[in-house]
Amino acid sequence: IRPQGEGELLAQLERRRQLLAAEGLFDPRLKKPLPLLPRGIGLITGRASAAERDILENARLRWPDVRFVVRHALMQGNDSARDVMAALAELSADSSIDLVVIARGGGSVEDLLPFSDEALIRAVHACALPVVSAIGHEPDTPILDLVADLRASTPTDAAKRIVPDVREELAGVAMMRERATMA
Repeated sequence: IRPQGEGELLAQLERRRQLLAAEGLFDPRLKKPLPLLPRGIGLITGRASAAERDILENARLRWPDVRFVVRHALMQGNDSARDVMAALAELSADSSIDLVVIARGGGSVEDLLPFSDEALIRAVHACALPVVSAIGHEPDTPILDLVADLRASTPTDAAKRIVPDVREELAGVAMMRERATMA
């Protein structure tokens, strides 16, 4: 018995995952920490996508002064991985960028295939900046999630994890000031 269709595709992805893991590309010791308050965030996503809107809106609700540099790329299809790699290279060369988020909403296994592309995985691994994977929804697990410095379960989750919440920070400062005046 041989797997066919999606079963064969999943078996190929698992073999690729195992080979890349054996090379150490997913080693937790290699994960770069995200900056507490990034000067600039590179966002790679589809043009006019829900993922783009979710990240921009939710991050700005948390930290209104957050600055994004958005690069649109194909997020599905044969040219997608190459497009994402080109955007990653461009953002990595920008000295005002402190981290990169790669974001896309959910989809079928086939739709998310570009995010398990070996060349893309190696490009993310080699990236000097921290990379956040925000591909799909909670159950989706492209190989990009394993090599990224942080895996966000959704694009909205990524927005909540890349910048602090100004309200929480101000409350913490107020509490510290109150304690200092009592001492």
